[in-house]
Amino acid sequence: MVPGNILIVDDDRNLLELMGMMLQSADYEVTTSHDGEGALSAVKGQAFDLAVVDLKLPGTDGISLMRELHQVNPEMPVIILTAHSSVKSAVEAIRMGAFNYLAKPFDLDELLLQIERALENRRLHSEVKRLEGILEERYTFSNIVANSPKMQSVLSLVARIAPTDSTVCIYGESGTGKEVVAKAMHFASTRKDRAFIAVNCAAIPETLLESELFGYEKGAFTGAVRNSKGLFAQADGGTLFLDEIGDMPLSLQAKLLRVLQERQFYPLGSEKPLDVDVRLIVATNKDLEAEVRRGSFREDLFYRVHVIPVRIPPLRERKEDIIPLAEHFLKKTSERMKKEVKGLTPMAIQKLMLHDWPGNVRELENAIEYAVVTSRSDVISDEAILPFRETLSTSPKPFREAKEDFEKEYLNWVLQIAEGNVSKAAGLAGKYRADFYSLLKKYDLKPEDFKKT
Repeated sequence: MVPGNILIVDDDRNLLELMGMMLQSADYEVTTSHDGEGALSAVKGQAFDLAVVDLKLPGTDGISLMRELHQVNPEMPVIILTAHSSVKSAVEAIRMGAFNYLAKPFDLDELLLQIERALENRRLHSEVKRLEGILEERYTFSNIVANSPKMQSVLSLVARIAPTDSTVCIYGESGTGKEVVAKAMHFASTRKDRAFIAVNCAAIPETLLESELFGYEKGAFTGAVRNSKGLFAQADGGTLFLDEIGDMPLSLQAKLLRVLQERQFYPLGSEKPLDVDVRLIVATNKDLEAEVRRGSFREDLFYRVHVIPVRIPPLRERKEDIIPLAEHFLKKTSERMKKEVKGLTPMAIQKLMLHDWPGNVRELENAIEYAVVTSRSDVISDEAILPFRETLSTSPKPFREAKEDFEKEYLNWVLQIAEGNVSKAAGLAGKYRADFYSLLKKYDLKPEDFKKT
C-alpha cells in the first residue's frame, strides 16, 4: 500500500533525483519538477498528498508557487526547502500556510520525518473534518423525527430563529431532546464552524460551576496550579448551551447577567477582563416565571434569557412520533449491536403507543436498546418492550376510549408509512379498502395530508 503521493519541485536536478530515489525507496509515489510551470501542470493533472518546494525557483519563488498550488489543492501540505540565508523567508512561508521548512543542506532522514509528520497532520485534519461533517449532518433539522404537528411547528420556529444571534430559552421535560434542538440551531447558524459548548448547570457542584464557566488564573484558589480556559472562552465565536439553567445558584445568576450585559467577564483570580462573543441558548425543565415568583431565579436574568421561548412537547403529546422514533432507534441500535432486527410486532407497537413515556425520547431510546439486546428473534415482541414497567397508568381510560386512541394513532402510523396511499395502508393494516375508508372517516383523517410534497 502506497503511503502517499508526493510532488518535489527544485531546480537542482541532482538533488531532485536524490530526493526522488529516497522517497521511492520509502514506498512513496513521487513526481518531480524543476520549475513552477511543470509543478502547476502536475497538480492540475492529479491529486498529491504533499509537495516539497524549493524557495528559489527559475522565474518564481516557492511562496508564490505555494499560493498557486493551494488554489488548485487547498488541503495539500507544503514543505519549503531553503538556504540558510533565506530562513527568514521560509518562516514567512509558514505564516502564509506552509507546513514547515528545511534549511539546506539537510539530512534526508530529517526530510522523511517532516514528510511523515505532515501527512499524519493531514490525515488527522481530514478525520476531524469527516467527524465534524457527520456531526453536522446528524444534527440537521431533516434528521430530527417530527411527524407530529406539534414538533413540526417547533422545528419551523427553530429554523427561522437559527440564523439569528438571539438568545433562545428551550423549555421541556427531561429527555425531550432539548440539546438535540440546540445543536440543530447551532449547525444551522452562521456560527456552525465554531464551537458548540454544552454544560449542565444541575450536574456541576455550585463550588465548581463558576470556575467551569469563567475559567481561572494560576493560584486563584487551592489546587489552581495552572491557568484554565472557561467554557465561555471556549465558546467564543460559537454557541454556549446552558442546560437546566433553572438550577443555577442565585450567586452565579448575577455574574451570568453581567456577562450577558457587558459581553465580557473576569476569570477567577484575574484583574483583566476577557471580551466574549457567544450565542447563548439555555434550557430548563422548570417554569422560570414560577421560579421568579418563588425568588429562586432572578427576574432581570429571566428577561435576558427569555428572549425567544421554545417549548419541546413531551412524547405523550406527540404520539405520532413514537413509532417513527422507535424505528429510528431500532435501526441505529441494530447496526451498532450487529444484530439483524427487522421490526416490531403489532402488539409491541400497541404497547409503545399505550405507554405515557415519562422519560420521553430518552426513555424510548433506552427501551428499544434493551429490546434489541435481549431479543432472540428478528422481530421485537411486546414481551421485550418495557418488561419491568406497567404500561397502563393507575387510572386507566375506559376501554372504548383507549381503543379509539390506539386506532387513531395506528391509522396515522400506517398512512405515514404508505405516504397517503390508501390501498397500501389498508394492505399494511390487513383491512379491506372500504373498511379502511370507514375508519378514516370515523377519525376525520385525510389521506392527502400524508402525501409527500
